[in-house]
Amino acid sequence: MKSALFAGCIVALAATATFAEITVTTATGAVTLAAPPQTVAAYDVAAIDTMTALDIAVTGAPATLYVSYLDSVAQDAAPVGTLFEPDYEKLAILAPDLIVVGSRSSELADPLSRVAPVIDMSIAGTGILDQTRARIAAFGTLFGKEDRATALAATLDQKLGDARAAVHGKGNALIVLTNGNKISAFGEGSRFGWLHTDLGLPMAAQGLAAETHGQAISFEFIEQTDPDWLIVIDRGAAIGQEGAAQATLDNPLVAKTRAAQSGQIVYLDAAPIYVAGGGAMSVMRTLDELTAAVGG
Repeated sequence: MKSALFAGCIVALAATATFAEITVTTATGAVTLAAPPQTVAAYDVAAIDTMTALDIAVTGAPATLYVSYLDSVAQDAAPVGTLFEPDYEKLAILAPDLIVVGSRSSELADPLSRVAPVIDMSIAGTGILDQTRARIAAFGTLFGKEDRATALAATLDQKLGDARAAVHGKGNALIVLTNGNKISAFGEGSRFGWLHTDLGLPMAAQGLAAETHGQAISFEFIEQTDPDWLIVIDRGAAIGQEGAAQATLDNPLVAKTRAAQSGQIVYLDAAPIYVAGGGAMSVMRTLDELTAAVGG
């Protein structure tokens, strides 16, 4: 009788451990979930980036993730629609324990919650790298990867320190996004503003509007701003189209700037920072690029 009672207690304790709840911080506040989820569908490239860096399997994902270092994830995961349009039939077949949404898919949280619990891990606005660290910690806690999350955050901070040292005293910069023949600029408070605030990289142009798609500018604006460094993100290249940034900026007015004359126009690998912006690997890749380009 005692043995049976003891065995029953063990089973009860195991069930309690299996269904233990855990609270994590998300973009919409604290959320309590059963952890760790076994089957995860994600509609946010930055979240998939960070989960992959933490060795967390993504079971369902959009068929196209745009960033080459996540190709294997897209190939191995079950396709469940696009970043903007879930395939609810395929999602129902997958029957995930958890669905992750982000910046481009946050509006889908309510309809997706009818399929499974949803967390919004968007990264936007100011304090981008603080949000990146918070997502690393949250995913690490949720999936029992705390040690790996601590190590990943430490690596990110090391690379940030290297980039800060590389850009220190090297002059100011203007960050621009090209979209065909259109150009927009980004300053503090924008989606790319962390390159200024977190790296200590002075802005060549003050007072830029912190719009999602940047402030539309002209070639004359670039000439008048005359930055020491011109940091370029090509939207076309980021989303798998033919890149045109170099052709767009092959302009007599741009050629007059200190950046052009000093060979200090930096064309970033666009997909990581544009599509997966705020993901742990995305941030570290961009930091490595700037360390090499500006520090070198």
